[in-house]
Amino acid sequence: MVDERFIAHRYKATRLATAVGVVLMVGFFFYGHLADGVIRWDLLIILCAMAVTKVVAMLVLGRTG
Repeated sequence: MVDERFIAHRYKATRLATAVGVVLMVGFFFYGHLADGVIRWDLLIILCAMAVTKVVAMLVLGRTG
């Protein structure tokens, strides 16, 4: 049986991993832009997809929760 503490721990770990991933991706995006003058569209698209997913999840979970 899965304990509530396990679910809470997994939720916090996922949030932390997502935040670190976003910070690193933004860093890579700006480093490529500033160092080489190249805009990495793939990183920008992934960042936008993550932002849209977060906003949609907040709206959906806000209605149902």
